Amino acid sequence: MTTFFDCTGDDGLAEGIRHARTAIENGDLIVLPTDTVYGIGADAFSASAVARLLEAKGRGRQSPPPVLIPALTTLDALAETVPQEARDLAGAFWPGGLTIVLPAQPSLQWDLGETRGTVALRMPNNPIALALLRSTGPLAVSSANKTGMAAATTAGEAEAMLGDAVQVYLDGGSVGEDYAAAGLKETSSTIVDATALASGGGRLRVLRRGVVSDEQLREVVGDALEAAGDQQPT
Repeated sequence: MTTFFDCTGDDGLAEGIRHARTAIENGDLIVLPTDTVYGIGADAFSASAVARLLEAKGRGRQSPPPVLIPALTTLDALAETVPQEARDLAGAFWPGGLTIVLPAQPSLQWDLGETRGTVALRMPNNPIALALLRSTGPLAVSSANKTGMAAATTAGEAEAMLGDAVQVYLDGGSVGEDYAAAGLKETSSTIVDATALASGGGRLRVLRRGVVSDEQLREVVGDALEAAGDQQPT
């Protein structure tokens, strides 16, 4: 049975986190707020739960979900190689709207889809999301919407698209408003690929432009970021 929890107060947050953790442990799906959009989440280490997440969105294995983490220290637990520039970006923009693609630890027992040995990591800037992640550990999380539809910015919008495919909805009110207020048209996270840099054979590449601009990235990593004209369309 699908359950909504108002997590804007301490009591509701504690109850919602407890039920969401139970759902995750049971292999079910949850919806949670982040700083950018609402996300649909599953146990990153359960192949069946991740498959259920992709099915709920109408996606295939060729679109693996990112993994949300509760702390910077989790980087080294999930990524095999973390170049200094990636650490600098995480230090500058986490928690926040930046996703970093890195080589995954080969020893990890998970199946996120066709990742080609990589993992996309982000630490969201939302107290509800971070409280949940501290309770559950890393979660596979994708935007809470059907593929081809606009990402949800409220729990109600997420429920209208995903319905009872989700066991627990954590309602944290409307999200993404700070980015919208700053005049940003795109309120999804920016995605950068650091795998070529990690291998020593290339530079950082922007895979998706979002709330962190190329200019902000370049202020941190300089010429380690490919110029926009050097990047192929994604």
